[in-house]
Amino acid sequence: MTMTLDLEVTDFQEKLRKEVREFADTVVAPAAYEYDTKRELPYDIIATMGEMGLFGLPFPKEYGGQGRTYVDFCIAIEELSRVDQSIGVTLEAGVGLGAMPVLKAGTEAQKQEWLPMLAQGKALAGFGLTEADAGSDAGGTKTTAELIDGEWVINGTKQFITNSGSKITRLVTVTAVTGRRDNGAPELTAILVPSGTSGFTVEPSYDKVGWHTSDTHPLTFVDVHVPEANILGERGRGYANFLESLDEGRVAFSALCTGAAQGCLEEAMRYAKSRNVFGRAIGSNQHIAFKIARMQARVHSARLATYDAAHKLVAGQPFKLEASLAKMISSEAAMDNARDATQIFGGYGFLNENPVARHYRDSKILEIGEGTTEVQLMVISRELGF
Repeated sequence: MTMTLDLEVTDFQEKLRKEVREFADTVVAPAAYEYDTKRELPYDIIATMGEMGLFGLPFPKEYGGQGRTYVDFCIAIEELSRVDQSIGVTLEAGVGLGAMPVLKAGTEAQKQEWLPMLAQGKALAGFGLTEADAGSDAGGTKTTAELIDGEWVINGTKQFITNSGSKITRLVTVTAVTGRRDNGAPELTAILVPSGTSGFTVEPSYDKVGWHTSDTHPLTFVDVHVPEANILGERGRGYANFLESLDEGRVAFSALCTGAAQGCLEEAMRYAKSRNVFGRAIGSNQHIAFKIARMQARVHSARLATYDAAHKLVAGQPFKLEASLAKMISSEAAMDNARDATQIFGGYGFLNENPVARHYRDSKILEIGEGTTEVQLMVISRELGF
């Protein structure tokens, strides 16, 4: 087992962090409450993120990307998620779930067609895996795709699909049963379905507890016809290819969680130093100071775990264990810090206009999305040989 831990930050990465932090503080944060209340994706902010090159950070320049690393991508996600998790997950899912499968498994023609617009933030894409009875249990997939006269005919439903119904969504990758294996298990294949294809319906968005700005929909497919060439990767490897992307996605998702935990810490520190009760700042009370100290410890642990996994990914080393550790540690840190920050703010923390209130609502999904805490424990224990 490799035990190296390289967390050195390059000059470019430090410059990137400062640029994204300034953008987050001056553009994203002031608009967060408004868009959260409207429950709509701020397309002007997404467009600016595209112009900044954020959607293209981990993609080769030949496909319109920036040619940077996954570490750079994680830095951008962390800084955005400090102030607005919905914006952070729009970037994380747009790259990790929308565009990355095309880069990893697509043909050259598919890459040339889709990646430039996705890497430049001019379009979004989603990945349709989850169903009512399927997700972690891929065997429960009910959506089918039958090859008829050179076309895939898709029927079924998907749920909880991020970036699937926005005004700039151009593509959804769908996993579907395309046959049965010798042992009776379903053969799952990934197929590219362009937005607007006849029979493909994006249902109304969910009324969610949090992530109000993030675009999330159930999807319906009724006799949806797409060319045979729209298969993504090899037939029967749809779920396997997705799992490979999911490991990378968990690293980026951990950066989102770390950013959320950091945002709660910063808000709690600011308030504890400025809020006076009985003639002194509440931060002078040891109970508050100790609570904030624990918040700092959680952020530190989450960041170390996240960037350890990210550096292993970039170095080409095995990182499945580190990705699950990072996802579990950072998501719990975000939820715990959101709870503690809300408590420190008292009644003010219960107002939706307060950033910690949004983090409190948003952070619960961090322990569920891209693999629940229980799934991470399962992966970790298996990697340990159990």
